[in-house]
This record gives sequence, C-alpha cells and structure tokens, in this order.
Amino acid sequence: MTTKDQKEQTLRSRVKEIAHFYYQRGRMPSFSEIGEMVGLKSKNAVSKLVKKLETLKVIERDEKGRLIPGSLRFPVRILGTVEAGFPSPAEEELADTLSLDDMLIQNHESTFLLKVSGDSMSGAGILPGDMVIVNKGQTPRSGDIVIAEVDGEWTMKYLKKSGNSVTLVPDNPNYQPIKPKNELKIAGVVTAVVRRYQ
Repeated sequence: MTTKDQKEQTLRSRVKEIAHFYYQRGRMPSFSEIGEMVGLKSKNAVSKLVKKLETLKVIERDEKGRLIPGSLRFPVRILGTVEAGFPSPAEEELADTLSLDDMLIQNHESTFLLKVSGDSMSGAGILPGDMVIVNKGQTPRSGDIVIAEVDGEWTMKYLKKSGNSVTLVPDNPNYQPIKPKNELKIAGVVTAVVRRYQ
C-alpha cells in the first residue's frame, strides 16, 4: 500500500468515527472529542484534520463557526406516526462519498419523516414499521402518495383527482377509497420509503 493509500484509508477511518459519534449522540463532536477519538493529541493536528474535512465538504460550519455535518448530514425530524389504514464498491476517493440524505431528500427544510402504522398501502410496498420521507413543499398531483387530513383524521393514500372530485385511494383490497365529506388537507407528498430489516 502506498503512502497516499494509507493516508486516504486513515482519513476514511476518521470520517467513519466522526459519523458514528454524530449518529449516536445527535451532535457533532468538539475539537477535543475529535482529537480523542482519532488519536490526535495536538490541537494543531485536529485543526488540520477539520480543515481537510471541510475542504472535502464532509463537515461544514454554521454562521457561528460551529461544526455541522456536511456529507454526514441532515438527520430528518420525526414528527409522529401516520395511519396507513382506515383514517385514524467502497469509495476510492473520499471526495466521492455519497450521502443517502442527498440522494433521498430534495429540500431539507420542507422534509420530515413519519413512521407507518397499518397496511392499506402494502401494494405500493409501504409496510407497517417503515419510515416514509415526506416533502411538504411539493405540489401534490394525481397519482402521488400523500399524507392527508381527511375530515379530522390523518391517513396516507394515493391522491386521485377527477375534475373537482378528489379521492384518496388505498393499495390494499381490504380498504375502501375515501372521499372527503367536509375537509381535506394535504400535508405533503411521500417521496421515499425507508425500511430496516434488523
């Protein structure tokens, strides 16, 4: 292994440790914590590492100069549970790392997560326990899966528009389509589904 390869491997290892800290504790480590976890005793060495990671956009700084995640970034807020039933190769270059958030989320400011309860959207591959990524800033179109408040009850269904008529359609034959009687509010459009198998 060349010296360059060793340096890149060391850098990747340090990024993984910082990412692990961030996802375990929900915050970025301090400079002293970074030094401790990666084995750097000198403040100058830690500063050089941080600057390198900033250059690679792995980490960034906010307006007050505090460290924030870059490509590690954006844990999305979990706002609650939505009823989906009746209404109720390893990177060769560190700069090429991929953030799943960047891949799944278009607008961080208008995105939130909901945990699925119920099986009315099982035909769409959305099962109980899944997390759905919802964009509240996206204009809902006919055929989109939406999070909606129907006559005071929350649900997740396909949005079907026909003229002035709006219907919320499940993807499970055990459930009936829902037509709002008094009020319908669309909270957002489902843009992705996340499932953990363990």
